[in-house]
Amino acid sequence: MKSKDIKELHAKAKEELKNMLLQAKNELFSLKMQLKQNKLKNKRLIFLKRKDIARMITILKEKESHENT
Repeated sequence: MKSKDIKELHAKAKEELKNMLLQAKNELFSLKMQLKQNKLKNKRLIFLKRKDIARMITILKEKESHENT
């Protein structure tokens, strides 16, 4: 994920981020299933998807902490 994409994530609303997070988790599940079935060519995709999910979770927590203060 490029810094431009990360900045776009910061600009999104909480609900939109939650939807994106759910979609990313589903994609990660799909990638893991493909890995188990030996259909996945690029195993690095799992690593990258996990990093994207972590970024989204971090941004969501930042937004929630700013609302509470």
